[in-house]
Amino acid sequence: MADENRSKPFERDTRYITTRITRDGRDGYPVEPGRYRLVVARACPWATRTTIVRRLLGLEDVISIGVCGPTHDERSWTFDLDPGGVDPVLGIERIQQAYFARDPQYPRGITVPAIVDVPTGAVVTNDFPQITLDFATEWTEFHRPGAPDLYPAAHRDEIDEVNRRVYSEVNNGVYRCGFAGSQDAYDAAYARLFTALDWLSDRLADRRYLVGDTITEADVRLFTTLARFDPVYHGHFKCNRTKLTEMPVLWAYARDLFQTPGFGDTTDFVQIKHHYYKVHTTINPTQIVPDGPDLAGWFSPHGRETLGGRPFGDGTPPPTPPVDEMLTADWTTERDGPA
Repeated sequence: MADENRSKPFERDTRYITTRITRDGRDGYPVEPGRYRLVVARACPWATRTTIVRRLLGLEDVISIGVCGPTHDERSWTFDLDPGGVDPVLGIERIQQAYFARDPQYPRGITVPAIVDVPTGAVVTNDFPQITLDFATEWTEFHRPGAPDLYPAAHRDEIDEVNRRVYSEVNNGVYRCGFAGSQDAYDAAYARLFTALDWLSDRLADRRYLVGDTITEADVRLFTTLARFDPVYHGHFKCNRTKLTEMPVLWAYARDLFQTPGFGDTTDFVQIKHHYYKVHTTINPTQIVPDGPDLAGWFSPHGRETLGGRPFGDGTPPPTPPVDEMLTADWTTERDGPA
């Protein structure tokens, strides 16, 4: 039976806590500045989505952030980057403690991102696709002046359609390759992934962004996978038909976003590599973290501005991040231990 299970295609557990924080508080959690803490890990692509959107919308002073280290054990992510290994607001060492405050018998995976209700110390939700949509639509009263509309009503159907394919074939597709339990499962996953990447290359060849002429939720969701492609997915997950740097359209598109405030300044390649290569011991039992690739190219000219488009629509770029949220200057440089 064990061998039979290993041969099955990878399937992600998507049974998240679907409680929402809304204006009307219909689930018991109303929008309220200062009440909630967003817990993330900079290594995690799903969590990085929330840090990008939070920054683009200017919610830093409204929703605080707790950052877990890049590695975790079988129990959960830990706050090992904080003094004493304890989150300074929640007073806990593991995000698992906030899940158990919500449900002492919580039966599913302990994941980030998670939003915690600070007064009770309990997780409200870990439903990462909905978290960013709610940031864009339920927290509008507290958006910064000039915040972009990341989920414009006129384009929501198209954004949702693009997001479904990107999630299934790309965001989750790389994991389907990396955790395939048989050659047949891997071959099928590999074909699906690169079919989708070719589709995206064609779509973005003559348009700057995935939907409309501004940055939307769709671009955020694709970017976090592209940023991890060469450092992790190409080798570690065997997604090795071509590197991102060998896909001209997607590489230029990714650099365009990376150089846009909110994207590159929330991306920590060191923590990304430490997570995947040290946590996935079934794939990388030695836990050796590779020194490459050279990341200097992320700062090179991309030329995408010739396609038009307005990154923030009628809005403006976000200001410089708060000092305590800035990434260190050596975020592209390998070093011992977590960032």
